[in-house]
Amino acid sequence: MTDTPVIGVLALQGDVREHLTALAVADALARPVRRPVELAEVDGLVIPGGESTTMSKLAVIFGMLEPLRERVASGMPVYGTCAGMILLADKILNPSPSSRLRSSGGDPVPGQETVGGIDMIVRRNAFGRQNESFEAAVEMDGVPGGPVEGVFIRAPWVESVGARAEVLAVHGGHIVAVRQGNALATSFHPELTGDHRVHALFTDMVRAVG
Repeated sequence: MTDTPVIGVLALQGDVREHLTALAVADALARPVRRPVELAEVDGLVIPGGESTTMSKLAVIFGMLEPLRERVASGMPVYGTCAGMILLADKILNPSPSSRLRSSGGDPVPGQETVGGIDMIVRRNAFGRQNESFEAAVEMDGVPGGPVEGVFIRAPWVESVGARAEVLAVHGGHIVAVRQGNALATSFHPELTGDHRVHALFTDMVRAVG
């Protein structure tokens, strides 16, 4: 890998463009990823914010869920924001009741599917509804230069983490940033602030794997 890693942004749903911009500022070659063949060509992946139930359904429909699980399990660096954090959780405390879907074979799939990869339990929409969105300064381990400005939009929080996961940030007594090996997740959206230090951290994680 060169000093300019290729980092994809899962482009099934959510704030894809903002992540592409932030990654480019962090000196990565950023590209949208919608198909397994595109996933195979990147060194790391961002799973953006959006609506986690919709994203998980689309990942199944477009044949992306199993390739995502395989690449994350094999050590590909991955960063999830907000809904992306939910998809990286090994367990969701309150999965969406509307998340029943049908597989390509037509059989019903119960519950909300996740990619997994971080030993954590996440609570969806924990910080409130859309009209309760807010911004807050967040001290985050691994990010130099003072607090990052976090945008919380229907944001989850982490109820608990396992022994393998490292807590990087807490806000209001709740875990809002976690890292486990090559997987990083935040409850908030740093890509919406113009402060790209979290994306720089992730880009460095991808470089380190190379």
